[in-house]
Amino acid sequence: MNERQSPGMPGRIYTDILNRIIEGEYREGDRLPTEHALAERFATSRPTVREALAQLRADGIIATRHGSGTTVRRRPDPDLRRFAPLESLSDIRRCYEFRVVTESGGAALAAQKADDADLEAIQRQWDNLQQVIQTEGIGARDDFAFHLAVARASKNQFFITSLSFIHEQVEFSMNLSRNLSLVKSLERQQLVQQEHLAVLEAIRRRDASGAGQAMRQHLENAMVRMFGA
Repeated sequence: MNERQSPGMPGRIYTDILNRIIEGEYREGDRLPTEHALAERFATSRPTVREALAQLRADGIIATRHGSGTTVRRRPDPDLRRFAPLESLSDIRRCYEFRVVTESGGAALAAQKADDADLEAIQRQWDNLQQVIQTEGIGARDDFAFHLAVARASKNQFFITSLSFIHEQVEFSMNLSRNLSLVKSLERQQLVQQEHLAVLEAIRRRDASGAGQAMRQHLENAMVRMFGA
């Protein structure tokens, strides 16, 4: 196959392998076929296969060790395919990685800067999320509103602007995450809400270190719930 006729081939290979991992054809610890075998399967070149594998490696799905080949490192949640195309998962993961860094800092600053109105706003958004659980809703917009309230409490427009700028991507990932929680169990939804509460309580205590760590833990846990440990 002419590579210039298939610019999306690395993405197709990425999606195919990821789908096989999710379906359990390749289990955690299993060795993937060689680059040569994959190139033959997809009628493409080894550099193209290498590009797809590099993306899977960057996403933490596979790992390559010299002399041991490439093995499956983790299996994403099988229900992901119900709510998002597999090719979008890489961007979702990177969005979370960005948020871990920025929002943990914003939460820490919020613990130092928040006034009574800010605390009331964060509490109000937490209450809204609690209502979402009781009514078995999704609540992606309410989830975003909670995180935005924390950013606003930092009194730093750069935290507010950065979160607002990626609003669409964040709400998409939140919708995906909350849909997954909804099909799992009420306990999982309540666990997420407890993580939000830990952020709120640390900010209320003026515990900057605790607030930053609580936000970091919440977002990292969200990645684990979605993509695996």
